[in-house]
Amino acid sequence: MRYFLDISYKGTAFHGWQRQPNAHTVQEALEGAIAKLLQADVLVTASGRTDTGVHALQQMVHFDTEHSLNEDFIYKLNHLLPHSMVVNRLYLVENDAHARFDAISRSYEYHIHTSKDPFVLEQSYYVKPLLDLQRLNTAAAYLIGKQDFCSFSKVHTAVSHFGCDVTEARWEQQGNKIVFHVTANRFLRGMVRTLVGSMLEVGIGKKEPYWIKEILEAKDRKAAGRAVDPEGLFLTKVVYPSSVLGTQIV
Repeated sequence: MRYFLDISYKGTAFHGWQRQPNAHTVQEALEGAIAKLLQADVLVTASGRTDTGVHALQQMVHFDTEHSLNEDFIYKLNHLLPHSMVVNRLYLVENDAHARFDAISRSYEYHIHTSKDPFVLEQSYYVKPLLDLQRLNTAAAYLIGKQDFCSFSKVHTAVSHFGCDVTEARWEQQGNKIVFHVTANRFLRGMVRTLVGSMLEVGIGKKEPYWIKEILEAKDRKAAGRAVDPEGLFLTKVVYPSSVLGTQIV
């Protein structure tokens, strides 16, 4: 049987999603806890990999087991998982349902605080210069649509193409925070952090908003700005066709 888990985690505690030697990762912690409960090795597949320090409000994963799982499984699993991770929901799905390939959209937020705040450390990025929200949103508008985002991707990435369909890209003021919201069918490695780093140059007046369009057209990572630090980045939502999620158990 195949199950989907809806999980959240604080990325500060992990060296990213993917299991790797001599590093504490989300995948390692989750697989280890499930294996302990089921007394069998499991392989957990995520909707996408998050980098070191990146958080997830909603990450979707799938795994297979011969056991019939219920609410008690979630209770025990959360007891075994570290404090920086929680399982929110459990779904029984079809055996061919896939957490990565069946997802139709993913959403991220990048949080920036513009005044010193000790309560958002490791979950928001501090920017001292004054940011112009209107300029940021003018720049973000150039990202909407089906385009080649090669310029905003890490180099040496094993993908067949750099096309992404961005359906939302906007900045919003939230008290002393400014939050970037972005939704697309797929994201490239380092894409959101590079988008943010480039648009910040627009927000402080160093570049004009149409610079974002010029970066896209260049199809060259060197044309874009730097990637901002990971602590402000959150994977917030993963969407599937209604037929994929099957039965929610808890």
